[in-house]
Amino acid sequence: MMAEVLPRPIWLCADDYGISESVDKAIRDLLMRGRINATSVMVAAPSFHRAEAASLNAINAGTRRIAIGLHVTLTGPFRSMSPDFRPTRAGRFPSLTEMMARGMLRLLDRNRLAMEIATQLKAFVAMFGRTPDFIDGHQHVHLFPQVREALLAVVKENAPLAWVRQCGRASNGLTRFADPLRQSASAASRKAMVLDVLSAKFRALAAAQGIKTNPAFAGAYDFASATGADFAQLFPGFLKELPAGGVVMCHPGFVDAELERLDPLTALREREYAYLADDAFPGVLRAHGVALA
Repeated sequence: MMAEVLPRPIWLCADDYGISESVDKAIRDLLMRGRINATSVMVAAPSFHRAEAASLNAINAGTRRIAIGLHVTLTGPFRSMSPDFRPTRAGRFPSLTEMMARGMLRLLDRNRLAMEIATQLKAFVAMFGRTPDFIDGHQHVHLFPQVREALLAVVKENAPLAWVRQCGRASNGLTRFADPLRQSASAASRKAMVLDVLSAKFRALAAAQGIKTNPAFAGAYDFASATGADFAQLFPGFLKELPAGGVVMCHPGFVDAELERLDPLTALREREYAYLADDAFPGVLRAHGVALA
């Protein structure tokens, strides 16, 4: 008799909880229905407050059903939570491009970075009554040079049991980027390759400090291409070769004025929500031999 092959447990994580009440509502709905099993919280977002935290925490009442992480935010248009963070632009964090360039050129202040990350972690603990299950970064900023060193130092000291998200693909990024739309030279594949490179160093630094990371990552695609990005076609490719413990990133949500004010990723969130909420979605997971951890 052949042994039963058990499905590989994975994390399907909705980023950006806290960015707007409508996004939060969509994420909580998917969590309660068992369509996703993790979310990372943007405590620096203006709309995030104690009621939103309580509504999320309630899903774990009695039995821990979901993982709740900290979504460290260091890019505009969001504002710092620590008083002396620099650089800022009209009181806001610099753009993603500027933060990456400054990190590469070693122009950021590690002490100020550590203070900001620690302040966001402290805010998470104040809202949820515990440290996060995991920590990642909005727009993957936690992988950048200087930021990663500061973040890992804060995690080791203040949340040593949390794992941190690395964003390298399966087999250390050496497998072919699974994209049913064959966008081999697209912004999506270029983005994935950049994440592979940044994550290789991030994993090494985390391992040296005894901090756990996820074994693989998927979910990156061209958010800027509203016509070319078909989440329903892309998602099955994210599951191919994803090992147990791997993370698939998603951004489901409903659009409201606050989301439109803060983030260009709007309509695609509703497409992602519709796909994950559809009755056919659990069958996609089963067909690819995975289950939510």
